[in-house]
Amino acid sequence: MTIDELEWYVVLAETEHMTEAAAQLNVTQPTLSRSLARLEHRLGTPLFDRVNRRLRLNRYGEILLEHARRCVSELNTASDRITNLIDPDRGTVRLAFLHSVAIWLVPELLRRYRTEVPGVRFELRQAPGHEILADLSSGTVDLAVTSPRPDGSDTDWTPLLREQLCLAVPLGHRLETRESAALTEVRDEPFVALRRGFGMRELSDELCAAAGFTPEITFESTEIPSMEGLVAAGLGVAITPRPRAHRATPEVRYLSLTDDRAYRDIGLVSIRGRPLPPVAERFANFVQAFGPVPRDVFL
Repeated sequence: MTIDELEWYVVLAETEHMTEAAAQLNVTQPTLSRSLARLEHRLGTPLFDRVNRRLRLNRYGEILLEHARRCVSELNTASDRITNLIDPDRGTVRLAFLHSVAIWLVPELLRRYRTEVPGVRFELRQAPGHEILADLSSGTVDLAVTSPRPDGSDTDWTPLLREQLCLAVPLGHRLETRESAALTEVRDEPFVALRRGFGMRELSDELCAAAGFTPEITFESTEIPSMEGLVAAGLGVAITPRPRAHRATPEVRYLSLTDDRAYRDIGLVSIRGRPLPPVAERFANFVQAFGPVPRDVFL
C-alpha cells in the first residue's frame, strides 16, 4: 500500500465516482480502478458497494478512509516540517534554555535575530541543565543556552557571557550593610538552594566545597525567584546570580562574593559532530558572531 494509493483512495471515497476521481487525480480510470482492486485484495474485503454502476462507501471503506486521511495528513505535515528545516529563512529552530535566562537573555537574543531573519520560527523549551543536555543528546532540540559548560568532548560551546555570583541574605542579616562577603562567613547558616540537577546547584556546591564546608540545605526550589523569596522570608542564605536592578527582590541584600570562581558562564551548546538543520546552523552562526558580551548589555 503506497502513499499514492492512499491519496487516490481518499479522493475516490470522497467523490464516490470513478470518472470524477480519476479526472481530479489526473490519472486514467483503469489505473485508478486497478489501484482500488489492489487495496481491496490486500484488505480482503470490498470497500465500496456497487449499486447501479455507482460506488457507495461501505463500513469497511469508512474505516480505511478515516485512517487514510490521518496518514496522508501526517505525511504532509512531515513534508512541511522537512521543507521548513531546509529553509534557513523560514524554518524552525528548536531551542532549550535555563529558567533563569528565560526573561532576559533568550528573549533579547531572539529579538535581535528576528530583526535579521523575520521569517524564522522558534520552538522553545525551558528546563534544568541536566534535562537540556538529555534533550540535546536525544535530538529533541537543536541548540541550548545553558550553564555551566558541559563536561566531556561531545558538545560544542559558544560562550555568551559571564555572570558574577553573589550571596543573597535577608534584610536584618548581620552582613546586610556589607558590599561583599566570603562564603566561609556563612558556613554555619542554613542555605536555600536549587534542587540537584540544576546548574546553579552544581556551582553552589562546588563553591562551598572549595571554601571547605558542606552547606546545610534547609529548603530546595526549582526556580531562582522562589529561592530569593525564601531568603527574603529569613529562611536561609543563598548563592545566586546578581540580579538586574529592576528584578532584584526588595527584601534581599546581594553581596559580592570574594571567593575564587564565583561566577557562572552561560553559553550556546550543540552536539559535536551532529550536523545542524540549516535554519539552526544559521542561528548558531549568528550567536557565534555575536560573541561574548558584557552582562550590562542585557540590563
